[in-house]
Amino acid sequence: MTNVIPMKPATLILFLLTCISFQAQTVPDKATNAPSVIASPTSPAPTTAYTLPPEKLAQAKALYTLRVRLLIAGTVWNFLLLLGILYSGLAARFRDWAEAVSRWRFVQAVTAVPLLLLTMTALQLPLSIYQHRVSLQYGLSVQGWGSWINDLLKGEAVVLAAMIPLLWLLLTLIRWSPRRWWFYAWLISLPLMVLVIFLVPLVLDPMFNDFQPLQASQPQLVEALEKVVQRGGLDIPRKRMYEMDASKKVTTLNAYVTGLGASKRVVVWDTTIQKMSQPETLFVFGHEMGHYVLNHIYKGLLLAAVLSFFCFYLFYRLAGWMLRRFQTRWQLRGLDDWAALSMLFLLFVALEFVGQPLASAYSRHLEHQADIYGLEVTHGINPDSQEAAARAFQTLGEQSLSYPTPGAWMVFWYYDHPPIADRVKFAHEYDPWSKGEHPEFVK
Repeated sequence: MTNVIPMKPATLILFLLTCISFQAQTVPDKATNAPSVIASPTSPAPTTAYTLPPEKLAQAKALYTLRVRLLIAGTVWNFLLLLGILYSGLAARFRDWAEAVSRWRFVQAVTAVPLLLLTMTALQLPLSIYQHRVSLQYGLSVQGWGSWINDLLKGEAVVLAAMIPLLWLLLTLIRWSPRRWWFYAWLISLPLMVLVIFLVPLVLDPMFNDFQPLQASQPQLVEALEKVVQRGGLDIPRKRMYEMDASKKVTTLNAYVTGLGASKRVVVWDTTIQKMSQPETLFVFGHEMGHYVLNHIYKGLLLAAVLSFFCFYLFYRLAGWMLRRFQTRWQLRGLDDWAALSMLFLLFVALEFVGQPLASAYSRHLEHQADIYGLEVTHGINPDSQEAAARAFQTLGEQSLSYPTPGAWMVFWYYDHPPIADRVKFAHEYDPWSKGEHPEFVK
């Protein structure tokens, strides 16, 4: 779980941009001037369990409670604002204005889609502003309001650039084939998913953050990382290892695998390099290498392709039912009506909410596999690979004010990574070597 405000319906397409990441279940923590990972920091006391000092524990508990409330409020608000747009007749007005501009459907899309999406953004803005204010208040962000607004505007521009042609295409398919549009939309979504994931690190990510080859900024670290790569029997070129300048905006510790094929790469945030010891950083890299080796992106794509087939069909059936039930009340002419976009977004929000536990559970499974791989691939390289992993999780949790005992329902519904306390515990318990057992992934 990385956001307190539920995903906006406008991100129907941008959800494809999700990449597997090594991060806590909370927003970032206050930055400190820590030594480089290449330095030799004082060895901390061994970890036995994930714990926080009393002051940080109180902050983490307060933040967790606040985030739960914001999450509930954001979910309810998304439903209410879309229902309000429909029941007030605003959706029908947007359609009428678009049709008054031109008789050409694509020109109408250029009018109707921004009207709806920008209205939704404006209505969601108070919650978004409050969320960023909380991040600043708890020392979880260092991004100024000017930079934050700039990112917001760039994000909206990306959403509009994607949604205008895609929603025009969707409604065109509905008009062309009222009974089979869901199947054609599914077919089109398959290459689209691949294309988007391929382009994210090349086009989208550089719009919001600066990247440089890790070899240029941390040559000594790259040499250590290559030992981990060799231990895993891989060949990850140095040109596919990057450092992201995250400290300009956030203070969280993070690393992730992104891209596909020629664009696939491992990215480590500069905050991670600054605040973790070298053994911890090697484990983090090993975790990300696990996503790389275990083909989690490809497996995720395959699963998405299968599940989206059933989701598109369910979407088709439920959209038809909603149209028959509310067509007159919401002044809709049909599913290919621009006014019906609000109804389709409402349905998407509902399906996203219901499907969230499945997505979260699958993500937690992949992250657990990557944790196992990270422990195995650094065994024999880190002096104490179990302690290095546990210390990495401890550092990650402290920096992110991750609450040690989140509610079971929150973990089940929203957590896309196992809770930090569980990961620390597992790091200490996983030791197939001392038991004479074979490691699961790195033999």
